[in-house]
Amino acid sequence: MKIIVTGGAGFIGSHLVKRLIQENHDVYVIDCLHPYYSPQRKKKQLENVASFGSFHFFQKDLLDREEMVTIFKQISPHVVVHLAALPGVAYSIEEPLKYVDYDIKATINVLEASGKAGVSKIVFASSSSVYGNQSGPFKEEMANGKVISPYAASKYSAESYCHVYEYLYGFQVNILRFFTVYGPWGRPDMAIGSFIKKLMNGEEITLFGDGRARDFTYIDDIVNGIYLSINQLMKSEVINIGSGRPILMDTLLAELKRHFPDMKINKEASRVGDVVNTWADISKAKQLLGFEPKVDFIKGLSETVKWAKENETIL
Repeated sequence: MKIIVTGGAGFIGSHLVKRLIQENHDVYVIDCLHPYYSPQRKKKQLENVASFGSFHFFQKDLLDREEMVTIFKQISPHVVVHLAALPGVAYSIEEPLKYVDYDIKATINVLEASGKAGVSKIVFASSSSVYGNQSGPFKEEMANGKVISPYAASKYSAESYCHVYEYLYGFQVNILRFFTVYGPWGRPDMAIGSFIKKLMNGEEITLFGDGRARDFTYIDDIVNGIYLSINQLMKSEVINIGSGRPILMDTLLAELKRHFPDMKINKEASRVGDVVNTWADISKAKQLLGFEPKVDFIKGLSETVKWAKENETIL
C-alpha cells in the first residue's frame, strides 16, 4: 500500500516507518522537523530509518493548506497515518495557541487534503490525556471533554474534526488513543527519556507529585497497534492502545535505581495540567484488532536504558 506518515521523523513515526518498510509498503514521510526538540535528533532518526530501506521524505509544514492538498493529490495514498503534532502538557500551558495551530489546524489540513486526494483510511494519533483526571481503567466512551491542559483540549478537538471530515468525505477514520509511550529513540522531554539522560550525566532527577501512575507502553506495542488498525479495521473506531498495566512512578524510580545505583531524587509538588493516573482499558483493542501488548515494563525499560547508553551522543 501507499501510505503517508505525518510526523514520520518523530519518535513514534520513525519506528512506524521502519515497520512499514519491512512490510514492503510504499512510505511517504511528511515532517516539518519542528524545533520542539532537536531537528538534528529527528534527522538522526530518519538516517536510522533509511538503514531499513527506502522511503520518500517531504520537509513540509502541515499548516500550508494549499500545499498539503497538492502533495496529497500528487502522492494519492491509500492510507494516511497522522502522527504529527506538538506534544507536551507543560509547554501547552505556556504556549496554548501553538497547539491550536499544530494540533488542530494542521489536523484539519491533513483531513481535508486526504478527502480531496481520495484517501480511503486515516489513522489519527490521539492521547490518553483526553480522559482528563478521571479514575481508570479508561474505557473509550469515558472521554467527555473535561480535560485539564491545552494539549489535551487540542487532541479532543482534533478528534471531533476527524468525525466532521469523515462525514464530509466518507473515508474511514481510526482514532487511536496512545498511553505514555517509551522506548529507544524516545522523546527527550518525556519522563523516562529525561530521567535516563540526567542519570547518565550524574544529575538529580525531579519527581512531581505523589502517588502518580502511568500506563507506560513500549514503542513496539504502539507500532503494532497502529499496524493492526491499518490492516484489521474495516470501519471507523476509537480505540485505546496501551499496556493496560499502570506503573507507579515509585516503581519506575526503583527500576531506574537498579541501573543507576547513585540516583538522586528531588520531589516537588504536582504541576498544573498533569493528570494523577493513566490506565488503559484495552479490551476493545483486543477484541477488534487482536492487540496484545508483548513487552513488559521491566524488559522495556532495560532495553531503553541499554539503547541510551549505546547512543549517548544522540540524547
